[in-house]
Amino acid sequence: MQVNLMDFWPRILEATNQTLLMVGISLLAATLIGLPLGIALVVTKDGGLLENKPIFNALSSVVNFFRSIPFIILLVAILPITRFIVGSSIGTAAAVVPLVIFSAPYIARLVESSLLEVKSGVIEAAEAMGATPWQIIARVYIPEALSSIVLNLTIATIGLVGASAMAGFVGGGGLGDLAISYGYQRFETDIMIATVLLLVVIVQITQTIGNVVSKKIRRQ
Repeated sequence: MQVNLMDFWPRILEATNQTLLMVGISLLAATLIGLPLGIALVVTKDGGLLENKPIFNALSSVVNFFRSIPFIILLVAILPITRFIVGSSIGTAAAVVPLVIFSAPYIARLVESSLLEVKSGVIEAAEAMGATPWQIIARVYIPEALSSIVLNLTIATIGLVGASAMAGFVGGGGLGDLAISYGYQRFETDIMIATVLLLVVIVQITQTIGNVVSKKIRRQ
């Protein structure tokens, strides 16, 4: 039975809200994990403020391990863990678990990349003034790299939008689930087009906001 697109808009808007909720919660949780992890990678590397080769190698290996797993495989592989944490393996809440596990290591590498852009002369000057490693992290590294971190978090957010759509393959909810359930399985082309356009709009708005915020920080 053909679905009338105009009558279906409430369902599309609900799916859009689910996608935004998934991305928002996943981004917040993944940043809370990835930001300190990225900082730890920078300060424990060779020549870092808190150089510690065993810790660096361990953290780097864990990050590389999770980054090497394609999201769709990770999504299925951790279904028992997802079910244990949220009590279900389907739905918006269930999709957040693999999204966080997938994106946190990615954000860690992005943060690491941003912090490594900070000029060594600035760090050396802070050390010469007697700043402690934690003061350098809080007052030099993060402020100096903040503009780059914002841009990289924008990239991570857009990646999460794409990953949240893939979560639709296992009933994760959101626009991806809608596109698969109706656009692909029921051949509702207009619904497929509508979901794709909404995803494009979300990505464009996210990138624009990220660019504006990063530029304002850079000018300060």
